[in-house]
Amino acid sequence: MGPDNLRPGLFHETTADGRSSEPLLSKPDSAADAGDLGDKDVERGRSSRSPGDDGLSGHSGASNSRSASTPLYPYDSPVSRPAMTRRSTMRSRSPGQLAASSARKKYTYAAFFLVLSLVAFCIQTELSAYIQGDLGWDKAYCMMFFTHSSWVLMWPAQLLILRLQKRDMPWPAFWRRHLQLVRSTALMVELQTLDVFGLQRPAAKSVRYLARTTAFITTALTVAGLSWYLAVSLTTPSDLTAIYNCSAFFAYAFSVPLLKEPLRLDKSVAVIIAIIGVLVVAYGDTGGSGAGSDAQSGQGGGDDADVDAGSRFLGNIIIGVGSVLYGLYEVLYKRFACPPDGVSPGRGMIFANTFGSCIGLFTLTVLWIPLPILHWLGLEIFEMPDASTCWLILFAVLANATFSASFLILISLTSPVLSSVAALLTIFIVAIADWFITGQPLSPAAVLGGSMIIVAFGALSWSTYREMMEHEMEKRRVDLTDSDEDGDLSSHED
Repeated sequence: MGPDNLRPGLFHETTADGRSSEPLLSKPDSAADAGDLGDKDVERGRSSRSPGDDGLSGHSGASNSRSASTPLYPYDSPVSRPAMTRRSTMRSRSPGQLAASSARKKYTYAAFFLVLSLVAFCIQTELSAYIQGDLGWDKAYCMMFFTHSSWVLMWPAQLLILRLQKRDMPWPAFWRRHLQLVRSTALMVELQTLDVFGLQRPAAKSVRYLARTTAFITTALTVAGLSWYLAVSLTTPSDLTAIYNCSAFFAYAFSVPLLKEPLRLDKSVAVIIAIIGVLVVAYGDTGGSGAGSDAQSGQGGGDDADVDAGSRFLGNIIIGVGSVLYGLYEVLYKRFACPPDGVSPGRGMIFANTFGSCIGLFTLTVLWIPLPILHWLGLEIFEMPDASTCWLILFAVLANATFSASFLILISLTSPVLSSVAALLTIFIVAIADWFITGQPLSPAAVLGGSMIIVAFGALSWSTYREMMEHEMEKRRVDLTDSDEDGDLSSHED
């Protein structure tokens, strides 16, 4: 070939005559060595790795004189790529180690949001009791509308936190990745599978599914919440507390057919112990609020006592329906609005707050309609509170939004049954808070019932943790897990 037909080597430096500066075959050191090429291990252009090559192949000859700032390939970044990815490194570990690590990670997040939910619920309960009892602003539906509408702030608050974590990322890239994560998770929720990447599906179908799911789950939640407000004035506080918190039992009952959860003896015993603990707290004191209410209502004579007995029965029926609906709401949320098992905790938490904002948006745009109707019928006259009461209402609403966001995340990471029993801990915590605020010590029934709830929660937590370990082991065997990188924006690459 003539000099004009000489082509440079691919991605290699060339000399003045167009020849590659790096030979395709290794060059023998001498003519004597050239005769023994067949007996030697000739690299034939392949480069060997060495520890000093920063993860790139080691090159001989002129390639070693290449500047460190020049990339090996024109599409590579100056930073060398690792020899093994994070996923391939993790796969070198046993399924048991991976399952234990994933379960511990979920439980760490769940423990944090459990504590946050308990503190937020305690603050909300004390503020609501002060607003409705001491300040006299007793507007049941309006208060519920304010609290549930505040859920719309979950997604913007979450977006702000994620943005602060990724301040160095350009906003268009950050926004695009966040939307992609939410859309892919919505597909996982709709199809109940992790294998959704590359799936061609119109976005309108996912939007319609999300709208329908939001509508019927919010309806169940609203009716359950309204039942509590309606029954407050009809039945005794003891009946109200005992019956409404039986939602843990109904959550377990609905989990069997809807979530295909098997009946387990340890779980059943734990739920029964928790409900008995609630009954002990509610009815353990002979001089409790329930007896006091009955005594006061019976002062008016036999007819008044009969009317009060009928009112109490009606109130118990209403709060019983609310207890069933609240347990159903928790299971419906887990079944139709949570990603399938195996999804990363980060992705699950992000979508939980996103769906919570959908509930808040539905409440804000639809459930305001009964407000003028109730005002016109005279059932609940709307009155603007004074400035100091407005501030307390704002704090109570924000506390409810914090509790609800934490509770939705808790259900998404664990199960409705564990979350329901965990919510029963608020009975004991609120009693302790009342002790510090009012100075009235805890009664023996409150201590006994609270201890039973704590024991039941511990047993149920251990049972749920074992189930999570077993499930993670099974998922790891068939490699259906979702990498936590998908739920963490900081791990995405451009």
